[in-house]
Amino acid sequence: MDSPLNILMFPWLAHGHISPYLELAKRLSRRNFTVHLCSTAANFKSIEANISGGKEYSIRRVVLHLPETHLPRRLHTTNGLPPEHMDGLKETLDMAAPELRRVLAELRPDLLVYDFLQPWAPLVASEHGVPAVEFITSSATMNAYLFHFFSSAVDDFPFPEIYYREYELVHRDRLLAADEGVRRNAFAGVRRSNGAVLIKGFREIEAKYSDYLAELLGKKVVAVGALVQEANTISGSLELINWLDKKEKRSTVFVSFGSEYFLTKEDILELAHGLVLSNFNFIWVIRFPKREDNKIVLEDSLPLGFLERVKGRGLVVEGWAPQAQILEHESVGGFVSHCGCSSMMESMKFGVPIIAMPMHIDQPLNARLVELIGVGVEVVRDGRGRLEKEVVAEVIRRVVGDEGIRRSAISLREKLRLKGDEEIDEVVAVFVKLIWENKMKKRNKKSKWLASFH
Repeated sequence: MDSPLNILMFPWLAHGHISPYLELAKRLSRRNFTVHLCSTAANFKSIEANISGGKEYSIRRVVLHLPETHLPRRLHTTNGLPPEHMDGLKETLDMAAPELRRVLAELRPDLLVYDFLQPWAPLVASEHGVPAVEFITSSATMNAYLFHFFSSAVDDFPFPEIYYREYELVHRDRLLAADEGVRRNAFAGVRRSNGAVLIKGFREIEAKYSDYLAELLGKKVVAVGALVQEANTISGSLELINWLDKKEKRSTVFVSFGSEYFLTKEDILELAHGLVLSNFNFIWVIRFPKREDNKIVLEDSLPLGFLERVKGRGLVVEGWAPQAQILEHESVGGFVSHCGCSSMMESMKFGVPIIAMPMHIDQPLNARLVELIGVGVEVVRDGRGRLEKEVVAEVIRRVVGDEGIRRSAISLREKLRLKGDEEIDEVVAVFVKLIWENKMKKRNKKSKWLASFH
């Protein structure tokens, strides 16, 4: 390639989606691509520290202006979005076709990369003669499970080690209860993807699930790697890192549940008591939904006197913390995580064992995968799906203290490091082939048109 190729990326409006799109954009920008990342101003605000300050990256921000029919602009992101507004956000994005047409007409990209929830996007791209590739940011394991049942299969999932527990069935049923239109859209999004479907993760971990997914989709599935950000020093994070510097090696657990999942009051209390009982240091990131009419006070959500009682060995941070920097720190011996795909991959990249505490959607399946490959242990809830402080403490102690789990986590980290950018090489090959074929097709069409005048 001589001149840079132009890619337009259009992720779903969640931090857990835009973040891997951004990381893929960074890697492509080192391979002679100019990437335009299209999202809302509210979403760009949440990744400002990660997207700015890098002249090495040829990444352009493209602000998507969505109507305020269902939600005000500040809520055009899942970051802190109250759960009852999620459907409204999806409906808002479904109204974005005119905006995407405007962006495509202005930028005239060589390729569109679109997300699972935007099956209409490749149709809009096709109007402009632009090929499109779907990039799914959840695991191959979860998608194999999902599409198995979306394909109207009557048999059980062929890999019995991947399942929902009894108390998780309500989440499974909600996931699989999509109407026929949603199922059609899921397959339509895949069918309209040119050449292949990209999916976050590694074949080393999920090969058989990825192969089964490819069989279900009738489409090549290309794993793109972990796509987690580098552990660079971020403004405002020095206080946390300095606090960690004073702790002994592997003496601390990091506790975080992503940007859009919120613990119940009961879970917060049990987790707080479990952290105390574990006797480990901890950094706990707590997030609450954005509500103007009902501001939640952090102290009111925790056990009485908790912050004073854990002073010196526990930090509770509201809203945000530099996850990659914390996980890379030698004082961190475990990650209490909901097992969202990005957090799971980040933990694997840094070789940190996982204390799995899944809540819903894909997280329970990811937690089963974490245990299968030996890099973590799940906190199993009681029969009614409630956390128990004694179980929380026991699993933390076991994971942080188990040398076998630690060796497995470090071994996986080294394997992933040795791989380097192999996955990105395949992504580049897919993109270049598609762009070249599309340009040849346009050139031949133009030649035929010119020949018709002779």
